[in-house]
Amino acid sequence: MPNLHDLERRINSVKSTMQITRTMEMVAAAKIRKASERVDATTPYSNSMTEMLVNVAENAGSSDNALLVEHDEEKSVLYIAVVSDRGLAGGFNSNVLRHVEKAVYAARSEGVTAHVVACGKKAISYFEFRKIDLDLVFRDLSADPTLDEALQIATRAIEGYTAGEYDKVVLVYNHAKNAAEQQLRIETVLPIDANMFAEAPEAAEEGAEQQLSGDVIYEPDAEAVLDSLLPAYVKTTIYHALVDSAAAEQAARRSAMKSATDNANDMIETLTRFYNRVRQGAITTEINEIVGGAAALEE
Repeated sequence: MPNLHDLERRINSVKSTMQITRTMEMVAAAKIRKASERVDATTPYSNSMTEMLVNVAENAGSSDNALLVEHDEEKSVLYIAVVSDRGLAGGFNSNVLRHVEKAVYAARSEGVTAHVVACGKKAISYFEFRKIDLDLVFRDLSADPTLDEALQIATRAIEGYTAGEYDKVVLVYNHAKNAAEQQLRIETVLPIDANMFAEAPEAAEEGAEQQLSGDVIYEPDAEAVLDSLLPAYVKTTIYHALVDSAAAEQAARRSAMKSATDNANDMIETLTRFYNRVRQGAITTEINEIVGGAAALEE
């Protein structure tokens, strides 16, 4: 049975850990608001870009743009893994990393070359340990992604796809469904799905101003405008995923730290009760010894 000193030291250790987890929970909660505001500011632009593509495609008709053409054979795939630079976020990183790892090994087993772009220190260390080559790496940007990061990834993906280096580009990240739940998303960035052009754009939000319908003049023509919009669409999609993942990271960390704080609090209560029982038993033993000694002296 542990002595009182050992129990006191363990209780103090758990209390110290609980202070750290509670502080990290509060910091993550404060960062969620800013990250969510970035997502809210980016989403309308992303939706408008998709809506614009739909409208231009309707006027352009068929297009032979390289970003829309699906390659005959899938010999090489590029996976873009978006995770965090730090841990202590529950299963936030592992969900993405394990999915990409399985996809890479599955592709290799079928004779397909797999390339990986790692966004976040956790992805870099994870894939380097498993001897998986990385085409691009990004550090210290997971909590505050930049447009330049998205442009570099999009440029590499577009140039590689048009040159035939990649036959498919897949984006894997966590979507911030709400403040308490994250959802793994696997999106095919290239080739761009032409079927979306046949789909109606999302309905306008309530209270939004109605757009006036009318003829649109394209200069030089609708097809040329579409060709210039497609690369911008890829860049916007990647940037929105980076911002979305940043918000999901903070939400996941807050949930993980809250669970850790609650568990630490439960552990402290359990250890404190056990400490009191041991202390009471020690006091009872001492009283019995004193009474026994006094009785022996009287005899």
